[in-house]
Amino acid sequence: MMMAEGRITSLGRAFAHYGRIFKSMHLLHVAHLEDYRRMMGAQLNVGEGRNGLARAVFFGNLGQLKRGYEHGMEDQLGALGLGLNAIVYWNSLYIDAAVKKLAAGGMKISPEIRAHLSPLQWEHINFVGSYPFNRPELSGRLRDLRDPADADDDPEQ
Repeated sequence: MMMAEGRITSLGRAFAHYGRIFKSMHLLHVAHLEDYRRMMGAQLNVGEGRNGLARAVFFGNLGQLKRGYEHGMEDQLGALGLGLNAIVYWNSLYIDAAVKKLAAGGMKISPEIRAHLSPLQWEHINFVGSYPFNRPELSGRLRDLRDPADADDDPEQ
């Protein structure tokens, strides 16, 4: 709060009251509006999905930084964010391509189903191994999508 010689100013008190009004309105919305609660739950689920992906990528120490600040640690965290963004972008490209392919095949995908598609999935990613970064020449297009009916692509075999 804004202080003048150890006292809260009238502007500081006004901000405090405004904060209380906002908090009260928020609590009333939570208590009485089901749509508001659902929206909050959806936002929390997206955040938890992103955190789950971050834990999967940063699997050392179970996704926790156990030591105090060290020089260059922000670079490590920045690289984690870059990796997460790359995964989300890649997944988004292929989810979009899969939806378009299904639509071209005559399957109608409703907006309700599309709203539940998430690029925060990682079960298909091998986090352990070597990763060459040689970009293949795809002539401006994505590689072909895997056909789930094709037995050759079944990981169980």
